Amino acid sequence: MAANPVTTRWADLDKARFFPRELSWLSFNSRVLQEAENPSVPLIERVRYLGIFSNNLDEFFRVRVAEVRRLISVSQGAERQAAKSLLQSIQREVVSLQRKFDAIYGSLMGELQKERIYLINEKQLDEGQLRFVQQYFRDTVLPELEPILLDEAQAIPNLTDESLYLAVMIEAQERQRFAVIEVPSEQLGRFIEIPRQKGRRRGTVYITLDNVIRACLPLVFRGVFGVVSAKAYCFKFSRDAELELDPSINESLIEKMASSLKQRRRADAVRFVYDKTMPEALLSTLRKRFDFGRYDSMIPGGRYHNSKDFLSFPNPGGKNLEFKPHPRISVPELDAPANIFDVISARDVLLYFPYHPFDYLVDVLKTAALDPSVVAIKICLYRTAKNSRIGEALINALHNGKRVTAVVELAARFDEQANIEMAHRLTEAGVEVIFGIPGLKVHCKLFSIERREGGATCYYSHVGTGNFNEKTARLYTDFSLLTSDQVIGKDVAAVFNFLKFNYQLPNYEMLLVSPHSSRPGLVERIDREIENARLGYRAMMTLKCNNLVDRQLTLKLYEASQAGVKIRLVVRGMCTLLPGIKGVSENIKAISIIDRYLEHPRVYVFHNRGQPEYLLGSADLMTRNIDYRVEVLCPIKDPAVQQQLQDVLDQQWQDNVKARVLDSKQNNHLLPRAKATPVLQSQEMIHRYFATGKKPRMPRSLMRQASKRRRHATRKD
Repeated sequence: MAANPVTTRWADLDKARFFPRELSWLSFNSRVLQEAENPSVPLIERVRYLGIFSNNLDEFFRVRVAEVRRLISVSQGAERQAAKSLLQSIQREVVSLQRKFDAIYGSLMGELQKERIYLINEKQLDEGQLRFVQQYFRDTVLPELEPILLDEAQAIPNLTDESLYLAVMIEAQERQRFAVIEVPSEQLGRFIEIPRQKGRRRGTVYITLDNVIRACLPLVFRGVFGVVSAKAYCFKFSRDAELELDPSINESLIEKMASSLKQRRRADAVRFVYDKTMPEALLSTLRKRFDFGRYDSMIPGGRYHNSKDFLSFPNPGGKNLEFKPHPRISVPELDAPANIFDVISARDVLLYFPYHPFDYLVDVLKTAALDPSVVAIKICLYRTAKNSRIGEALINALHNGKRVTAVVELAARFDEQANIEMAHRLTEAGVEVIFGIPGLKVHCKLFSIERREGGATCYYSHVGTGNFNEKTARLYTDFSLLTSDQVIGKDVAAVFNFLKFNYQLPNYEMLLVSPHSSRPGLVERIDREIENARLGYRAMMTLKCNNLVDRQLTLKLYEASQAGVKIRLVVRGMCTLLPGIKGVSENIKAISIIDRYLEHPRVYVFHNRGQPEYLLGSADLMTRNIDYRVEVLCPIKDPAVQQQLQDVLDQQWQDNVKARVLDSKQNNHLLPRAKATPVLQSQEMIHRYFATGKKPRMPRSLMRQASKRRRHATRKD
């Protein structure tokens, strides 16, 4: 396996060829912020993009920045200095993005007012509104509040980094006091609608829960201090999200995970964001009591924080303020009354969520639970929805006499508790639950259905790019392949055997499986394109993924570019490769698409002298996915499915509305579009494509390029 990337990344960093991955991640989040700023995006959706940006930034600090801080603490010399310099660069970029966020927020509040949607503060309440707020506070909010006094002699309990807090300066009769109040938005919601009063102008008025508390601050302390005045200032912080599992402790993995989750609540804070108007005395007290050090990010901001709550901002206005819903696209074969296994036996089926409903996958498992010929179901669960119908189908299959095995990954970051609960639920029902392999996250998206047909065992397999999660399947784009190919089926069964009996190293005939064969398999295919280019044949690759940060694969792509291989990259998030550098990567072009759905699939296409090879699966081009996880990439053999994948990739590459150019500076410029060129928005085109079965007509120039590629597919240049 490759060396640990955490300890070697900065020792061998070549700034001329690699963009720092943490700054690349911030560039991705800047693309999200562009959508909040984009006037062509419906207004309420723009507000919600603020929530997505904020939620992303929280995770960035809890994971990426925490990792850099750990690197500083364990490294020396040039490596330590490089990490410290990176942390400073992160700080500058975050402060810049925060300023941009604040400006967009102010602009959006003005646009909401034009739609008669008002988000007011406690100072803007009229007499009638104040009466409602005070009554709401007494009846609903006050019972949820547990103020913590910042007394020098009193230890502060562990605060959660998922919450919003108010730091309160109290001017009392005896002396000045400081306190902290957690805003109970998890229980009550962040946005409180104030009922419209008779005779008032039309419109909808909201006030944030933190401003409700501000309006009633003296009541919080119930007169015990003789409060003269009180002022509150928002703050939040982010903790290191890394979980440490001590392998020497003799206890079950579930118990270890539960213990580690408790430790996370006490982990080091890596970011402190606060109201920049907070008095220095109060800020100094918080800094001292929370023990912020020299490498912690102290970020002054506006009056409001925890803007991730804007993810659920309500829409009291017209339908035009939100994305127009995409109608459900049916797959006629799967809707027919025929046995679903007969359908999959006839040909492979490709589903593309959320264009296709996730119900189809649930239905496959529900059918398997009832089918007398099905003897066993095996599945990998990484992130599941609350009240998962997938879980219900598995338990129902068990009740119907099937052997059911679920591989549950307890270490799915931020979903650990949900996965523990799912594991408990399945175990109590009698499902065989496996927790995978120590040190290797199980990230593959597989299920295997064993069915007795004609006295033999036949496999029906699922290989996908996304989780078995009904909720995220409505928000993320992901592919699911359903196949009865028995070679694939035996390989998938071998993966499950490896997960159960991991002392056995299986041989896979078709699948690329991390940590065994993904890296050599990908390198082999890139080398094949390099050899074809050197022999004078047309050589091309299209790689679509979430992140491209693996050093070895990046260097291999540079080598391919220098050999003349044409490379198209569609990378949603981090991309450390620098496209378009003369003599290094001039044959590499890269884009990133940010639109209503989160682009999540991994699809890799290698031209192979006109006999393209398509790989679909769970593995990003990251060292952790290639070397430190169990991932699966599956070759696609069905010509119809190959064509569907190619059509999707072509439409995304032609996007001139939501595609940003990933150049060597990652400034996120939108692709330029000539006036005469039609609007090509890939997610809208793809919906029409699957709804009608017809590929949209492209501009003549693009059609000529595609025709030329086909005509010269196997010819030497």
